Amino acid sequence: MSDYVLRVEGINKSFRQQQVVRDISFEVKKGEILGLLGPNGAGKTTVIRMIMGIFQPDSGRIHFDRDYIIDRKKVGYLPEERGTYDETRVLETIVYFARLKGLNKAEAEERAMFWLEKMGLKDNARNKMEELSKGMQQKVQFIISVIHKPTLLVLDEVFSGLDPVNQNLFKDLIRELAAEGITILLSSHQMNLVEELCDRIFMINKGERVLYGKLDEIKDKAGIRVVNLKSRKEIRNFEPVEKDKISNLQINDRSVSFHVQGEYSPDSIIKMLPEDILIDELSILRPPLHDIFVATVNREVQ
Repeated sequence: MSDYVLRVEGINKSFRQQQVVRDISFEVKKGEILGLLGPNGAGKTTVIRMIMGIFQPDSGRIHFDRDYIIDRKKVGYLPEERGTYDETRVLETIVYFARLKGLNKAEAEERAMFWLEKMGLKDNARNKMEELSKGMQQKVQFIISVIHKPTLLVLDEVFSGLDPVNQNLFKDLIRELAAEGITILLSSHQMNLVEELCDRIFMINKGERVLYGKLDEIKDKAGIRVVNLKSRKEIRNFEPVEKDKISNLQINDRSVSFHVQGEYSPDSIIKMLPEDILIDELSILRPPLHDIFVATVNREVQ
């Protein structure tokens, strides 16, 4: 049996006779970061709410730490919608939620101050929540979700409202938590950040699974390579030899990028190019997660 912390088995959910989640199954192992992806309305939030026990599945089962009962004190949850009170002070807010997770007051205050300092918010401990910026509020939400040292951490759009500096801070923190053995379910629309952080990907569309597995394996199965080249002179007319094998063509001054379907060596790519192209640089890469996401959603729509 695999060392999973969360296992979802064949869950289904309908609202007013409309099925929004259909036979969803996946698992997340100890210390793993699993990316839960999908377009708006795909069913991600419903899946998360079933995992958190906010909704009950119509059928199927959710195992937590080899049990069928989710111990709320072992779960950390950062929802997309903020759940704090504007009039309460930052330290009081964190301590209140920490005590709901089983910490005593002294321990809650000690951990709260540790995290506030770690997040650069120590001087804001006495501020009211409404006095904080959106990014600062997101930091407080993050502290609330991790202060009790959960076994499972569910992060829904954790990077919302963060500038690039704080995005890097959050990425480092998420990696640290995973290295400590915390299992993380990460839902985000920011594909570049998901690609940097996640060990595996689970993508849902129209309530059904469309992608599941290690990121490298998903990229290989996509069967697409991204070609980027730079020319020594301006490209005014780009007519590839095999147009039918090329898509997503983009030309900008002296650079060209396009997709090719299948495996190609540099020599075979060069043979596709117009003879008058003076190549300065050429790269052949697997597609970024963003491109796979868009292609998968578009394919499902057709």
